[in-house]
Amino acid sequence: MPPTHYPDSSHVFDVTIVGGGPSGSATAYWLAEAGWDVCLVEKKVFPREKTCGDGLTPRSVYQLQQMGLESQVAAHGHKYHGLRSFGFGAKVEMAWPQHPTFPNYGYSITRFALDGLVAEHARSAGATLLNGAEVVDLIQPSDPRDEGLRGCAGVVVKDKDTGETHDIVSRVVVVADGQNSRIGRELGVARRKEWPMGLALRGYYTSERHAEDWIESHLDIRSPDGDVVPGYGWIFPLGDGRVNVGVGLLSTDRSWKGVNTTKLQEYFVAQTADAWGFSDETSCGPATGGRLPMGLALGPRVGPNTVAVGDAAGTINPFNGEGIAYGYETGRLAAGVIGQALAADDLTLLKNYDVQLDDAYGEYYKVARMFVRIISEPEILSLCVKFGLRVQPLMRELLKVMANLMSNDRRGPAEVGYSALSRIVDLIPEQALVKILAE
Repeated sequence: MPPTHYPDSSHVFDVTIVGGGPSGSATAYWLAEAGWDVCLVEKKVFPREKTCGDGLTPRSVYQLQQMGLESQVAAHGHKYHGLRSFGFGAKVEMAWPQHPTFPNYGYSITRFALDGLVAEHARSAGATLLNGAEVVDLIQPSDPRDEGLRGCAGVVVKDKDTGETHDIVSRVVVVADGQNSRIGRELGVARRKEWPMGLALRGYYTSERHAEDWIESHLDIRSPDGDVVPGYGWIFPLGDGRVNVGVGLLSTDRSWKGVNTTKLQEYFVAQTADAWGFSDETSCGPATGGRLPMGLALGPRVGPNTVAVGDAAGTINPFNGEGIAYGYETGRLAAGVIGQALAADDLTLLKNYDVQLDDAYGEYYKVARMFVRIISEPEILSLCVKFGLRVQPLMRELLKVMANLMSNDRRGPAEVGYSALSRIVDLIPEQALVKILAE
């Protein structure tokens, strides 16, 4: 990355984007590509580590194709063609489905490699990129609002190396620095606590199987005594000598608050050690983790001149924990709406972003939230997995639903099944389901 050069304090950008991850860099790229004056602010210096499963599904690959980045991702990542799933003594391998829009393959690539590629691509398109610049304050924030985010005239950033502060003034500010954003909270972003929250931990191990054609998911994790413990595990080959090994847990599981995720990771690594060659010697370092608001659980997402995207808007898919694709997609949606609002010189049009989010994900995430609440019941999960993993056609259709790879131009089993789930969700209010499962 080139050195950071701060703009003159009198410069007014069209858009300032806080956060250089998938959603922020995608927003910056699409706006800069359209000719808008954009400033992308990232508090760390690329390349930088980021806790993640490092898996790109076909939805993510499609967005990278649209940005003209697949060849670079392919050069730095590992191509894979499907999911191998284990649970309660059963196993099934499922190739990514054929789809009229999305490719039938994915990539695994570390965020250390990926995020810098996309941010640099936004810079090449014309965006101003500030590395090592932490947002520490808002410029002229408006009063707190009963509805929607607060507005502001820009942000104050602090240079990581010099400690100097600089004002970045803009017409629109985009919050794209994840669910833990202090600036997001100051603008009014909060979480709906009754909706699912994910908790995840991941580490890296060297393995001779690092270049396998399948990513793995494990739907039951066992303690040393053989007892099933809450949570699920994954193994994503990276093709560079390492694999990404992690565990996840959903807040919908009644016992989730009592689970030590470090112990959960230890159990999972021990459970898969023989198959993958995991040991203290093959560990690349301690595991890291974080909390993951899902299913549009964070909001509000629009203010008078402010917009929240990606993880800062809680857009992670509750079905599978995928966040990168939805970061790219919501960044692109936001860029389109912001461009229209700026062109019309009418920032009230920013409210259309919420409308487009709901059109794109509202019903799907509503179904997903209900689904994960139901399967978080241990008895139901055990029954579904024991039966489902032994019926491969059923699992292939379920994969389409969980990865949001259903087709709009055909009505196969996945599309019919999802429609049925959607109708059930409309008949049973979510609050009633939460009450039923809590009893």
